[in-house]
Amino acid sequence: MTERINGSSNKRNMVLSFIALAALLVLVYVLDIVIKPTSSWNNLMTCLEKGTIYALVAVSMNLLNGFTGLFSLGQAGFMLIGAYAYAVFAIAPEDRTTVYQYYEGGGLIHFSLPHMLQDMMGGADAFGGAIGYYLGIILLMIFAGLLTAGIAFLIGIPVLRLKSDYLAIATLGFAEIIRSFFQWEGLGPVTNGSNVLRKFASYDSSIFPVLVAGVCIAFIVMLINSSYGRAFKSIRDDEIAAEAMGVNLFKHKELSFVISSFFAGVGGALLAMFQNNINASPFTSNMTYEILLIVVIGGIGSVTGSIIGSYLFIACSEWWLRGLDKGEFLGIEADFMTPGFRKVVFAVVIMGIVLFYSRGIMGTKEFSWDGLFNFFRTLPARIAGIPGKIKAKFSAKKHKKNTKKVKEAQ
Repeated sequence: MTERINGSSNKRNMVLSFIALAALLVLVYVLDIVIKPTSSWNNLMTCLEKGTIYALVAVSMNLLNGFTGLFSLGQAGFMLIGAYAYAVFAIAPEDRTTVYQYYEGGGLIHFSLPHMLQDMMGGADAFGGAIGYYLGIILLMIFAGLLTAGIAFLIGIPVLRLKSDYLAIATLGFAEIIRSFFQWEGLGPVTNGSNVLRKFASYDSSIFPVLVAGVCIAFIVMLINSSYGRAFKSIRDDEIAAEAMGVNLFKHKELSFVISSFFAGVGGALLAMFQNNINASPFTSNMTYEILLIVVIGGIGSVTGSIIGSYLFIACSEWWLRGLDKGEFLGIEADFMTPGFRKVVFAVVIMGIVLFYSRGIMGTKEFSWDGLFNFFRTLPARIAGIPGKIKAKFSAKKHKKNTKKVKEAQ
């Protein structure tokens, strides 16, 4: 009987999840059509796209830091590899002379995979050409992820022997080395040196990053719920006990490190398309700290928390608090609202979240339909019980005070 109830509950939850995802995609599609680039609501689409990309990168970091217990700070470096691996092979041949103007007008690579597949399948005006174009983008994103994973595999061989802060310092150092390497003039014919890469193939609709990030996050969730995910958690909880139970520590650490880097590379490729240009300079340790902050705000060990934290972080930094830099916020004008004041308020907001949610917004919990239904089912009773709780609290304080007076009198 219990198995039948659980089975029907799982089917219901699956149906509700599909309906919610379909509704989300429809909503994003409609918003993308309705909201024009010149509209004041265009910030909503910016936050939606960038928040989605950061959500993917934050979940990939959480896989490593939260579920495997490896304190790595190399995420920005892996995003950089993915961004360049995508951009270099997505610039149309006719634009390479302009982009690589300081390196013999075209660099070493003279083809673009999306444009090549587009021409092979009917050209820019044909439906088949559009399919070929996006097929080339997806293949390049997979290539970016695989290249990032391959480099992470090599880095992980010496680095994953370290633990705790030493691992964090080592991965952070490798990320800085990678950034400097991509800005090296000797690699200029490929990476364009310290100059900007631009005019590469990109998506036309906001629904594209949402779909890609959704598929990637779904894969990470399935991995966490698999036997490999249980091995990752056992390493996080107690390495000695995990090894005693037959878990190969280095193999699973390396696997988690490589998979996390793969999705960071895909996130880097999406970020390059979102920005329409790419340069190694912004991929500093500050970017890694932002992603780590998102993970901490959402909850270390919670995929749902990383997603919520990402959207909150991007919305606050890119949209909601922007008025503080312009001297006006929520209709209030003040002279102390100068450029940079937004960051002060943002820091206070983060401190408040950390103080009131010491384990993050979600902690180690995940979103569930049963939990949501239970919340609304018990909400009236909890609201009705608030006066009683307040009365009981005051009574307890009064009793404690009276007891103290009695003791002092004795």
